[in-house]
Amino acid sequence: MKIAVAGTGYVGLVAGVCFAEKGHNVICVDVDEKKVEIMKKGISPIYEEGLQELMQKNCKEGRIDFTTDYKSAYKNAEVIFIGVGTPEMPDGSVNLEYIEKVSRQIAENIENDCLVVVKSTVPVGTNDNVEQIINSCLVHNVKVEVASNPEFLSQGQAVKDTLEAKRIVIGTESKNAEEILRKIYEPFNLPIVSVSRRSSEMIKYASNDFLALKISYMNDIANICELVGANIDDVENGMSYDPRIGSNFLHAGIGYGGSCFPKDTKALKYLAKQNGYRLRTVEAAIDVNKEQKIKLFKKAKERMITFKDLKIAILGLTFKAGTDDLREAPSLDNIAELLNAGANKIYAYDPVGMNNCKKIYPTEINYVSSPEETLKEANICFIFTEWNEIKKIKPIVFKELMKTPIVYDGRNVYDLDEMKENGIEYYSIGRN
Repeated sequence: MKIAVAGTGYVGLVAGVCFAEKGHNVICVDVDEKKVEIMKKGISPIYEEGLQELMQKNCKEGRIDFTTDYKSAYKNAEVIFIGVGTPEMPDGSVNLEYIEKVSRQIAENIENDCLVVVKSTVPVGTNDNVEQIINSCLVHNVKVEVASNPEFLSQGQAVKDTLEAKRIVIGTESKNAEEILRKIYEPFNLPIVSVSRRSSEMIKYASNDFLALKISYMNDIANICELVGANIDDVENGMSYDPRIGSNFLHAGIGYGGSCFPKDTKALKYLAKQNGYRLRTVEAAIDVNKEQKIKLFKKAKERMITFKDLKIAILGLTFKAGTDDLREAPSLDNIAELLNAGANKIYAYDPVGMNNCKKIYPTEINYVSSPEETLKEANICFIFTEWNEIKKIKPIVFKELMKTPIVYDGRNVYDLDEMKENGIEYYSIGRN
């Protein structure tokens, strides 16, 4: 099918490339001319495993292209997917400015009957609003339907999560819209869950917030483990055998980050409040995560007299391994706390996230090219991301390179006994 995709962030770009990989003709639209020129050359503007290779393959084979000319892109498209950003507002609500703008652009330029599909994460009822905007702004005498098709990708494995998804959720209000979406996804050969638009919108929030709840629950349990002398690793292992619980998202650490969980928990909390209801469980997850992010900094602050003039090594900046995304990354919360506490010699290493961090802290941090350089003569080390490049560092290396081997591990990378045997003062999450 002839598909246009509005927006080339994680959602839009990954979807567009994967649609092309499955044989559809795709045109991706973005307002950033420099970004479009880069993508036309087959270069991905985001770090995501396998994405650039698929971009280059499908660009070469002529199934995908990129443009800033939304008028021509929308003009004769059979289906238009909206994958623009829906950033968080200060009160936790969702900024739908870009959704509204694209909806108007679509209405003013389409010249054939068209299905518009909202793939961005939006509050329940947004698809209804998109339909109203488009129908009230139509220039030509065409029929437009609106459908919901939320993404469930995990950054770091977004391509795999799209091509090998556990399910495709589609929300429609007509058989015609459902049949079009089924036709688009037929080559994927994946289970399809077909529901109403509002149920589809809620499935996205309910899924993400449940995972956030699970993470915060385990972090809460980890904190209790520290107080009573239990080990969260043992607790996690024992829980994982229960099929009602499962083994995913049980790993304790310094909280969740990224573009989804923080924003989506606050958005659902806000939506509930607007409807006169309190989502107490989601509120608790938000509160636990906020405190968990700086748990290790607080421990270090109690241990150290001052951070001034101490070399502080930071291993890992991104909110998780496999992505260059720093949105809501725990590292940023801790760096801010360290700077406020007088730290003036911060050295950081991340295999892909340093360029993005430089946009936030261009001069306050010394960026280095290897973990070893980061650790050399350091007084204290914080581990914020479990990159393989960091996990493979042998415990003895901390002892040999650091001036004072004091390590605060937010991802429970190392074995307690092994670190102790190597003479390292080691702090982790929920382990005794």
